Amino acid sequence: MADITPGLSDGPRGPKPKKAFSRANIILYGTLIMVSIYYLLPLYVMIMTSLKGMPEIRMGNVFGPPMEITFEPWVKAWSQACTGINCDGLSRGFGNSVRILIPSVLLSITIASVNGYALSNWKFKGSEVFFTILIIGAFIPYQTMLYPIVILLRELGLMGSIGGLVLVHTIFGMPILTLLFRNYFASIPQELFKAARVDGAGFWQIYFQIMLPMALPIFVVAIILQVTGIWNDFLFGVIYTKPATYPMTVQLNNIVNSVQGIKEYNVNMAATLLTGLVPLIIYFASGKLFVRGIAAGAVKG
Repeated sequence: MADITPGLSDGPRGPKPKKAFSRANIILYGTLIMVSIYYLLPLYVMIMTSLKGMPEIRMGNVFGPPMEITFEPWVKAWSQACTGINCDGLSRGFGNSVRILIPSVLLSITIASVNGYALSNWKFKGSEVFFTILIIGAFIPYQTMLYPIVILLRELGLMGSIGGLVLVHTIFGMPILTLLFRNYFASIPQELFKAARVDGAGFWQIYFQIMLPMALPIFVVAIILQVTGIWNDFLFGVIYTKPATYPMTVQLNNIVNSVQGIKEYNVNMAATLLTGLVPLIIYFASGKLFVRGIAAGAVKG
């Protein structure tokens, strides 16, 4: 009987399997671990400090875990820390930030998605000029517009109000979000759009029934960018609002830089962690969709 498996006696063929602990892998993972420690160490110190009492902090053991865990700094940072004559902690600023964040995100993303859809699929007279203006607006330093916007909000009667700050965030988020949505919709096969047009679908019908259901990843990208930018904003908040409507970041600055009484580092650390919780939750909840949105065309031209 003829041998139908010639060459098997010579040994297995194909590429040689890579070693799990090769020199390249050790260097790669070692570098990643060192970088991770570098970025996580300050967060570790903040968490440990926020769970200690002031007598233990004065002992100077910054990196050690708390000998007795206490959540009193967190409670004080949220509802008792003083900024001037107000001693309501971050709670008031948190409420203001939520009232600023939700309408700003909804308005900017809704308008930008329609803009991006129109610029990618519906060519109209002046569309390229309009898109060029938006791109230029995305790269103009917003510091150059601070004073003109003060005058504009004053004339509109919105200076110092939450509505005025919502308007500012909506306008400043428009250029980059429009660019993201335009590039994403441009990556969707044009055959779908053309088939819908042949079937008699109009502007809004195509947007709601075809484009919108396919755009979840890019909406997540836009939400993460806007939530992070708006929630972490300090400059617009301190300029365009007043003490009664200060967002959480301004309240945090006032608490940390307060010169009254003893410097409570544990309260300051707890206040900082509380302020950053919302963007962290958004990232952890939608991280996979964020990567999908970037990979599916968010940065394609």
